[in-house]
Amino acid sequence: MAVMSEHIKFFVGPRDVLAQELYNPLDDLEAAIVDFIDGAERSLDIAIQEIDSIAIADAIIRAAKRTYVNDSGKTRRLRVRVVGEADYLSVDEPAEDPHISEMDEKHEINRLLHAALLRAKVWVRTDFNPRIFHQKFIVRDNDSVLTGSTNFTHTGTHRNLNHILIVENEEFAKIFAVEFDEISKGHFGKYNVNTSDVPREVVVDDIRLKVCFAPDHAPEMEVVKQMTKAKERIDFAIFTFSKSSGIDDAMLLCMDAGRRVRGALERKQGGQDWAATVPLKQAGAELYFVHPTESIGKLHHKLMVIDDSVIVLGSFNYTGSANKFNDENIVVLGDHTNPSDNQLQFAKAARAEIDRIIVDHGRVVEVYERDDGSLRAR
Repeated sequence: MAVMSEHIKFFVGPRDVLAQELYNPLDDLEAAIVDFIDGAERSLDIAIQEIDSIAIADAIIRAAKRTYVNDSGKTRRLRVRVVGEADYLSVDEPAEDPHISEMDEKHEINRLLHAALLRAKVWVRTDFNPRIFHQKFIVRDNDSVLTGSTNFTHTGTHRNLNHILIVENEEFAKIFAVEFDEISKGHFGKYNVNTSDVPREVVVDDIRLKVCFAPDHAPEMEVVKQMTKAKERIDFAIFTFSKSSGIDDAMLLCMDAGRRVRGALERKQGGQDWAATVPLKQAGAELYFVHPTESIGKLHHKLMVIDDSVIVLGSFNYTGSANKFNDENIVVLGDHTNPSDNQLQFAKAARAEIDRIIVDHGRVVEVYERDDGSLRAR
């Protein structure tokens, strides 16, 4: 179930809609996103890789239809802006009859929902970055933010293992609002030209929150910095973890220093030659592969807990491309030296999610030698 303080909420999912409530501790991620959007009173700025959830698109359209009375006494419609990844709106081959919608075509639902947003007079733009526009955040009324690893898709909210963070705080929201304004002008990814290279920090409910955007702030370095402060252990659940990230080298050093490293990896990604799996496993990391099943899709988290105290979460995968080219974010929750009770309850929840994934869905990673003498993880 969601863990929350006065102004912070942390959700993990997806909820199994077929399970009985007693055995259904996870959260309905789609409902959390819809509820957040429905709470808008003046504005919504949405930066998201992909939208194929009809429920979420309908919530955005409802918001665009609502009105409010401004400080001058005039009635205004909510300002609703959306920036997304262009690749989900294109086609691999020209349609034989482009006037006919074929729902079985790849990403056709994305195109239909994009058109629906435009017809509702939502301000919609797509990126021109050849890399991935990988953001997943909403700024609501300039005083609240929703972010995390969850794409606004049926799979992302109902199949894949994901998390959502909601923070209701004007200072925190301003950090993301500035980023959205840059994105809305086309200044993101490798086209970023006018942002601060200094990550911002605020304190909410006695928890330090530090925000880093890629490629502006090189989140990889921030993750490495947080890991080097570990005194006992590092636990993680990650979709993509490559040897190009530098995070794997930091983990190797942490293990050399006697720190325990334990994590869950998405099987298909973690089994690739470019993945960091083999060297980490050989060095003594406790690693588990998560395979898709009837009940779950991908392990899509980008989640780390250090010493059961500090959390690193967001949209950022542990890859060189994510650090240098894609548009991403991470949020660091907590302080290593003076953890508050609120901080520790969120860390406990994040660690419990990693434990649950390993126990319920994990298989111990094995390293084997192929015919050519190279090593592979399975």
